[in-house]
Order: sequence, then structure tokens, then C-alpha cells
Amino acid sequence: MKSIMKKLLFGASLLALSATAMAGDDDPVIMRIAGKPVTRSEFEYNYNKNNSDSVADQADIDKYAELFINYKLKVKAAEDARYDTLSSFRDEFRTYRDQQIRPMLVSAEAEEAEAQAYYENMLKQLDGHDLRLPAHIYLRVPQNSADSVQARQKMLIDSIYGVLQAGADFEELAKKFSEDPQTAPRGGALTWFGPGQLLPEFEQTMYALRKGEISEPIQTAAGYHIVRLNDQKELEPYDSLRPQILRFLEARGLRERLAVAAVDTLASQRGVTADEVLDSECERLSAEDADLRYLVQEYHDGLLLYEICKQQVWDPAASDTAALRKYFKKNKKRYAWDKPHFYGMVYHASQEDDVAKVRKLVKGLDESQWLPTVKETMNADTTMVRAEMKLYAQGDNAFVDSLVFHINTGKSRSRKGFPYSGAVGRTLKKGPEKWTDVAGSVVSDYQMECDKQFAEALRKRYDVEVYKEVLETVNRH
Repeated sequence: MKSIMKKLLFGASLLALSATAMAGDDDPVIMRIAGKPVTRSEFEYNYNKNNSDSVADQADIDKYAELFINYKLKVKAAEDARYDTLSSFRDEFRTYRDQQIRPMLVSAEAEEAEAQAYYENMLKQLDGHDLRLPAHIYLRVPQNSADSVQARQKMLIDSIYGVLQAGADFEELAKKFSEDPQTAPRGGALTWFGPGQLLPEFEQTMYALRKGEISEPIQTAAGYHIVRLNDQKELEPYDSLRPQILRFLEARGLRERLAVAAVDTLASQRGVTADEVLDSECERLSAEDADLRYLVQEYHDGLLLYEICKQQVWDPAASDTAALRKYFKKNKKRYAWDKPHFYGMVYHASQEDDVAKVRKLVKGLDESQWLPTVKETMNADTTMVRAEMKLYAQGDNAFVDSLVFHINTGKSRSRKGFPYSGAVGRTLKKGPEKWTDVAGSVVSDYQMECDKQFAEALRKRYDVEVYKEVLETVNRH
């Protein structure tokens, strides 16, 4: 019969030396889980990712090693249960893995070519023009507006222009009168534009102005504008704009688009599928980059861990009401509190008579039926009552404090459209009476207990060997 706990071969120098020899002096085996070796570099990758302290404390490392063993045991159990053959697992794992691998197949030359092509297109669009930085005061005229609306807006824009001609500040008038919500707070300032980017009338006016000049009112399909040219410049050289162009293109999926093209090209050249290309490239790149290898493995193992815990621990624990009731009864003191609570339904009615109706309606019903009964009966045709049901501590809710604990907090107890309020439920002075009173905490605690038992069972099921000499060299070699 196997040991009740794991096999710990602390101090076994011969086995530690054997582990070192098998994995190489630079990366010795630190433990074996069900016969499968775990190297020091893999352990260090996981430890350092989960512990930010730069100085490794041996007690912390030993503690983390126990958690790491449990983690690996669950992954092993999931593999033995063939969770890794499920299509749902394979699809999700491939999705994540491919997100890491595809961008690594994009060459710097391909990105550079895209950026240069974008710059050349910008030059072509400018067609010899410079860039302009306009501002405007804008009055909106919706399409198909009545003549009276257009006339009013035309009169206003003319008045604003007259004030400008008299020496008023353009930015102040834009902030006060412009109906462009994006630019008005900035004194009407727009961004840099070239040909073909604005409404034709606006563009023509903008290019007719000199720096600092203000146009007469113009009309476009959007309404009336007064345009000022704040600045103008030639397009900067490619080398100056290159970082901005690359950021712009990347934000619009450049790397992903190039990655898909790269994978398709490799698949065509090799006569295989895109998935097969990604399989082989992941293997190649992981062999060259240990961090990538462990990152991919981390996600692989994490998915398996989640799946086995969900199916064998978390979901069964959360649905076992008899076990939850028993667990709560055994650990009831853990959920005691130092101030009164109220578990029940707080509701707000549009009519005063409905307060008593609700109380009568739920009398004798199980608490779980209160909300659906109120919704079905009182709100069949229209919303007459708004209600919520949960656990409240004294001080959490002004309505509960007033209606249940008879405390006047000074906070408003009126809800618009539903001025009449009531509460029905249980006052709990020392602690919860039922596990459902604190269901969230009880379920979480019971799941943790079941998880602990699951890990203990796996330690009986699988052999675990830990090489202390190697463990003591973590982050110290």
C-alpha cells in the first residue's frame, strides 16, 4: 500500500545526483510527479511568476513547492481522465497558443514594407498639398430641416462672424456657441487633415486660407461653419513618422493580418494545413525559447486544472445541498458576526395598499419563492413593485435600517415612482440561521475543503519525489 502522504526523498543525495545527471548540470530535475520529471527551470518559471520578491526565501519556496505539486497532480489526473482529448479543450488551447505563435512568424521586413506602403499612399493622397490644422465654429442644420431652422442658424452664424470681425476671440466663441461636442471644449480645434478627408466645401475653404486667417461662414451638408487655419506643414519624412505609422497599423490588426498570411504561405509551401504549420512552429520556437515553452505549457495545464476541478470538485460541491448544510452546521461559529443582520426582501411599491399585499402574498411561502411570486402576481401587467432579496448588515441599506432596525440614518427613504416601502424576512442577531443566509461564503469554503481532500487523494494515488538538494538551489545558481 502506498504511503498516506507523498513520498518525500529529502536528503537522498544519490537520487539527487541521478536527477542532475539525467537533466544536465544546468537544469537538474527538481521533482518527479507520477514518474514525470520537472526541471528546476520550469519550477523557477512558475515560482518567479507567482512571487514578486527578488530574494528567494527557502520557507516560501518549500511552501510553494507543495502547491506546485498539487497543481501538477491535478493536471496528471486530468490527462489520465483524457480531458485533453475533448474538442472544447483542444479548441481553446489552440486559440491561446496560436495567439502566441502567429505573431512570431511575422518578419520585420514584412512589417517595414507595410509601413512604407502606408507612407507612400499618404504622399499620393496629398498630391502635392501640405497638411492643414483647422479649427471651426459649427452650427448644426439637420437634413430636411424646416426653413425657419436654417434661417435661425444662418442668422446666428452671421452674428458670430460679425463679432469675430469686431475683434472677439475665436476660441472663446467656439467654446460658447459651437455645436461640435468634440471640438468646442478645445476652442474649435480639429486635427491635421489632408485632401479627401473632409467635406468638399470645408476642404476647399481650409486650403484657401493662410495661417491665422478666418473664413466667412460657409455651408456644408452638415450645417454652417466658420473656419480658422491654425497651422500648416509638409508631411514629415518617413523615418520621423515610422513609429507612429507602425503603432497606427498595429492598432488596426497589422501583425495579425501578416501572421495569417505568413501561416497560409508556409502551409502552401509545405503542402500541409494551417494547424499543422502552427503545431510544428510551436514545437520549433518552444525549443529555442524556454519562456515561450513554459508559457504554452502553463496555459495547457491551466485549462486542464480548471476542467478537472470544475467537474470533479467545484460543481459537485456547489450543488450538494445536503453536504453544504452539514458543513455549515459543523462550522457555524465561523460565520458569526458582531452586528445584527437581516435576511429578507426589501420592496418598494407604487401604491400604499401594495405594501400589505406583498406581505400577505409571501406569508407561508418558502423564502426561495418570494421574489418570483411577487414578480408573477404583482407585476403581471406593469411594474407595481420593485424588490430585491439578500443579506443585509446593519448600516448597509437605509431602508433596512429604518424598517427593520428602526434606526434613522438621515438618508432618503424615497424611491422615485415607488414611494412606499416594506421589508419581510428574518432578523439575525448573532449569526446566520441557515447555510443559505451566507450561501456565497459557505459554498466557497466548502469548495476549498473539497479541493484539499481531492489533492490529498491524488497524493495517495500518484508517486511524488522531491529532490531537496535541487530545491535549495532555486534562484541561487
